[in-house]
Amino acid sequence: MSDFLRVTQQRALKAGDPALLQVGFDVTVLDRYRADNACQVMRTNTVGRVRKQGGFTIDFGISPGETTIHASWHALLYALPEAERDHWSAHAAPVAAYSDMFLRMQLSPSSCFDDGELRPW
Repeated sequence: MSDFLRVTQQRALKAGDPALLQVGFDVTVLDRYRADNACQVMRTNTVGRVRKQGGFTIDFGISPGETTIHASWHALLYALPEAERDHWSAHAAPVAAYSDMFLRMQLSPSSCFDDGELRPW
């Protein structure tokens, strides 16, 4: 288990706040947004974002191998509109390895991180 995942889980448990806990999804959850002209799916090396014009923005980690992604429980409940949750829940999947960079960003949100060039996915 990644040290960053362990720290994230410890913080969530100690604070009694599940906001930092990560939920995994098959990467095909993003196909819907890639096909929608009102959406933009961007990424760096291990972190991504879906942004729907006039709608929502959700950040996620990209697992090694790029077959799964993961997002925080907080983002799934508060950034993702209720109408989108059925779509995401249909793609729920176990994650074998998490993006350490994304977890670091979750633990220190006001810090600056270099994770490669921003590019469409």
